[in-house]
Amino acid sequence: MVVYDAVIVGSGASGGAVAYRLSQAGLKVALLEKGRIVKREAFSKDELAYTRREIFTPDPFEEYHIIEERVGEKWVATPTYTSGRSFWNGNIVGGSSTFMSGMFHRMHPDDFRLKRKYGAIAGANIVDWPISYEELEPYYTLAESLVGITGEGRPHPFSPPRSRTAFAQHPTQENGVTRLIEAGCRQLGIHSVVTARAILSEDRGMRQGCYYSNFCGSYGCSSGAKGSAMEAFILPALATGNLTLMSHTHVKRLSMGGTSEISGVEVVDTRTHKERTIHAKQVILAAQAHESVRLLLNSATPTYPDGLANSSGELGKNLIFSGGGSVEGDLCRESLPPKLFAEVMQRGYFVNRSLLEWYFVDDWWDGRFKGGLIEVMFEHQNIISRAVNVIEESGQLLWGDAFGKRVVGRFKDTKRIRLEIFNDWLPTDGCHISVDDRHKDIYGMPVGKLRIASHPHDLRVGKYLAKKAKALLKEMGAKRITSSITSTPPPNLIAGGCRFGENPHHSVLNRYCQSHDIRNLFVVDGSFMPTGGSVPYTWTLYANALRVADYIVKNHTK
Repeated sequence: MVVYDAVIVGSGASGGAVAYRLSQAGLKVALLEKGRIVKREAFSKDELAYTRREIFTPDPFEEYHIIEERVGEKWVATPTYTSGRSFWNGNIVGGSSTFMSGMFHRMHPDDFRLKRKYGAIAGANIVDWPISYEELEPYYTLAESLVGITGEGRPHPFSPPRSRTAFAQHPTQENGVTRLIEAGCRQLGIHSVVTARAILSEDRGMRQGCYYSNFCGSYGCSSGAKGSAMEAFILPALATGNLTLMSHTHVKRLSMGGTSEISGVEVVDTRTHKERTIHAKQVILAAQAHESVRLLLNSATPTYPDGLANSSGELGKNLIFSGGGSVEGDLCRESLPPKLFAEVMQRGYFVNRSLLEWYFVDDWWDGRFKGGLIEVMFEHQNIISRAVNVIEESGQLLWGDAFGKRVVGRFKDTKRIRLEIFNDWLPTDGCHISVDDRHKDIYGMPVGKLRIASHPHDLRVGKYLAKKAKALLKEMGAKRITSSITSTPPPNLIAGGCRFGENPHHSVLNRYCQSHDIRNLFVVDGSFMPTGGSVPYTWTLYANALRVADYIVKNHTK
């Protein structure tokens, strides 16, 4: 019987990073992925396939989630195959990092101590992290080197401190719209920062620099420039000879084996439906927050009747997403100098600007509170989506020549700019994950039930940031400015459910993301996070996974 030193469930950002670190240290590792392997040269920019078909996610009638949301005074449960919403984010080797836009941000030191800094908020379960920014900073820097994060170290009051000033590479090439952004910021007395990106600006080893296709988010990268888990971690880990990659392998249960430790994982081949058990000394979950929680709940035993690692009763609680929304406006040919408009219309180059000015707010009128990030970008360049937007903006059904003229004008005479807002989604009792025994997937396992509820404070912060975003767009001369701040969460940013902490009565994991109850069980995806900061999670997931992996390497023989 083969017994691996470690088995990792999920090959996305966190799973890939752990696999790399353990393999580099000489451990024999099995990396399990429900999805398939796709080589970089097989990726295309087919909008229908990638954004309107389920080619990298399961059939929604075979594997799905139940989403509970409040309608009036009642909670209404809806299967995702009915609603059309999807909470799958890329079942593929490399996970959802394959399809990310690659905009990377570190959390701020105060994100780790929100309760100490701002105090409690009624109705929210805010706790400080059991680790500090200073403990994670070396791993942010390590991830920066390994992934190849590009950027520029502009000083800013709310930029997290860096132990190394220079980034791995210089920033990717920028669109001329940056001149408009910078001018607008000067007029408002604010300062933008250059957005760090997990996208190479130059060739590096077997990875080629960015070729500026204009299609990053939602698409795989065919040059290897994007620092996905596959490119940055899994391929180098395979080169060690210590990593066994198993695709098409879905984990149904964790096996206790009659001991106080997990002996292995029960898996099913998604093509043949044949089942087997893979044995390992350490088990590391990295299946995304909602699926890792589901797996622990579905692995209940007589000893752990409420799910594995759940002696605290906290498993599945305090699910978090990202609060915010967006503000958008049109930059028009008629309003800009011809040369500048031509630069703005140039395809491929990045905007690469972020606003941290209101990451923390101490305003005599609005009060003192945690704010958030404003990320500046163009609207997604998907052609079909942009054409559909033309119909929606007109407020009427257009046909033939009228529709054609409107589309041509929209594509040639305007460029839509988007200011995306990220602020904290406060953890609450009303937002959590469980399983639904009445609904089972194709493998006979109860599906995950996500109850989604937001805190009113989230909307307050989002609306505050939206006012600031609108002011910048007006200063830039944008027309037709619209705003959308919502309590409907983005399904690609999911965390919580296995929060870590020092007290085993109030947390699922310890400071090393190790179960308080089961010493050879670790959970390294976003479920460990008690709060999410006001930035996308990926850089933090990479950094924390490398930190946890070092702990496993140090202690795996004990």
